[in-house]
Amino acid sequence: MKLSSISKKMKLLSLGAATLLAAGVFAGCGGSQESASSGGKTYKVGIVQLVEHNALDAANKGFVDGLKERGFEEGKNVTFDKQNAQADQSNLQNIAQRFVSGKMDLICAIATPAAQTVANATKEIPIVGTAITDYVGAKLAASNEKPGGNVTGTSDMNPIKEQIDLLMKIKPEAKTIGVIYCSSEVNSEVQVKAMQEYAESKGLTVKVATISTVNDIQQAAQSLVGSVDAFYEPTDNVIASAMPTLVAITDAAKLPIICGEPNMVKAGGLATYGIDYYKLGVQTGHMAADILEGKSKPADMSIELAKDLKITINKADAARLGITIPEDVLKDADLVE
Repeated sequence: MKLSSISKKMKLLSLGAATLLAAGVFAGCGGSQESASSGGKTYKVGIVQLVEHNALDAANKGFVDGLKERGFEEGKNVTFDKQNAQADQSNLQNIAQRFVSGKMDLICAIATPAAQTVANATKEIPIVGTAITDYVGAKLAASNEKPGGNVTGTSDMNPIKEQIDLLMKIKPEAKTIGVIYCSSEVNSEVQVKAMQEYAESKGLTVKVATISTVNDIQQAAQSLVGSVDAFYEPTDNVIASAMPTLVAITDAAKLPIICGEPNMVKAGGLATYGIDYYKLGVQTGHMAADILEGKSKPADMSIELAKDLKITINKADAARLGITIPEDVLKDADLVE
């Protein structure tokens, strides 16, 4: 073969290779979904949920859906390891070690105790939390503006003043409020302290009973019945997981419960002005996507507050209690029949 023919063929081969390379480059410059799957990497994401109840379940689903909106989809470029600790500390520790040894690319921790456990287990793997009230108080972040470590996420801090105002609108004759919460949950302590300060500034008296497990709820509630006019329940995971137990006692005594979030209302409480935990989970999923895409690091990502709040009223419970909800409250409320 002549040298000139060889030269022509080499030029054609070079041109073809360049064309293929260019096509590959431009194929990788699409939207977030294409960006997420570039390089053929499959990300390993661990999800640890403290306990099963509607609010945390909704946050869990929202987190997965939020990642999917950004192109991180199970079976495509993400493998999820989903674990539920069933409110057991030894389970939490085992799950945390499982995630560390499994070399997860990211961990989602749902509820304060879950985040504290995984944060103690690793300082390297990025952690995004959700359904966590106070990151600084729980020693998960140096500050809300600049967490400084490997933990960031979304806060479910309640609009507590508005919730107490709602209680006063619905039951204006109430003078004493009962509160039950789990003494081992930092998130609950923060909420109850803020609630006490505001309620007392409004001339209300607050009586508190603490519990350790769901088995303590009945006795704690009965200890307050007869000395309170209504109950306020923060987003306490033990209470939320056993609302029917509490409601059975409060309904019998004709005492309304103002709750920390809508799922507790759906489980039998009377009303709330609170957070949509599914949307909070979606918000958390978007934060996780920023980390996986390399756009941000937890140390520099501000803790985000919930963006969607709403009034939720349980009409069936109002009827059982013989309470008439004011029209100005009903007109803006989501109703549970």
